Amino acid sequence: MSTPTATPTKTVAELEAHADEQVVFQRPETLTSANFSYCPGCTHGVVNRLMAEAIDELDIKGRTIGVVPVGCSVTAYDFFDLDMAQAAHGRASAVATGIKRANPDSIVFAYQGDGDLASIGTAETVHAATRGENITVIFINNAIYGMTGGQMAPTSLPGQVTQTSPYGRDTKTMGFPIRVCEMLATLDGPALVQRVSVDSPKNIRQAKAAIKKAFSYQMDGVGYSIIEVISSCPTNWGLSPVAALDWLRENMLPYYPLGVFKDAGAAPAEAETEASHE
Repeated sequence: MSTPTATPTKTVAELEAHADEQVVFQRPETLTSANFSYCPGCTHGVVNRLMAEAIDELDIKGRTIGVVPVGCSVTAYDFFDLDMAQAAHGRASAVATGIKRANPDSIVFAYQGDGDLASIGTAETVHAATRGENITVIFINNAIYGMTGGQMAPTSLPGQVTQTSPYGRDTKTMGFPIRVCEMLATLDGPALVQRVSVDSPKNIRQAKAAIKKAFSYQMDGVGYSIIEVISSCPTNWGLSPVAALDWLRENMLPYYPLGVFKDAGAAPAEAETEASHE
């Protein structure tokens, strides 16, 4: 049995030498010390951090509850130092609705992938949105089923090769990809519908602002918010992390344009910009 090694104590001189230094980067309090188990290059970890930073900055950690279903998102309860609930595949929005209605003072979010939210959970997603449930949904769109091995998802692009579309997605037999934001923006219920990406520093900053705004809307009782995050899946795309981001920019962003599709809390000038975008 090995003897634990004591952590060396810093001398007064060492402490004084660093007295003027400021911490500029550290793990958000809302994240646990667990290492992310996502594949190399996967952008789930980036989104998890942005969510945690927003929760810390809004000072809502003590009353936030997360809901994760089945998929790569299922491991999120290892990473968030929050009360977390497990939902059946596709049912995160329904479970989040129940939790929020039973605990109206809590801040409740659902963290879902595209196979979960846009396929198995389509009904739960649409009806939570049209009812205007005061919850926050973070939707990861990487155009493929991740955890289950790379099958075609509702968001897979035309011609995209997956395990279940080895010759590419044929729209004649497999239909067209679902643009979730565009679909939900047609409903009266949602307060905020926005699509962001985490492929560059600029887009990451914009994604964080959108996530923080979605949580703020819930705090103020504005209503249902969904933030769709265009993400990469290097493992199931068969690409390196860098090549995956290039593929995302070249193929996903043209099909899934970034922007605000609906914002009930926007100022008149912002609303005009939103309308012109649509």
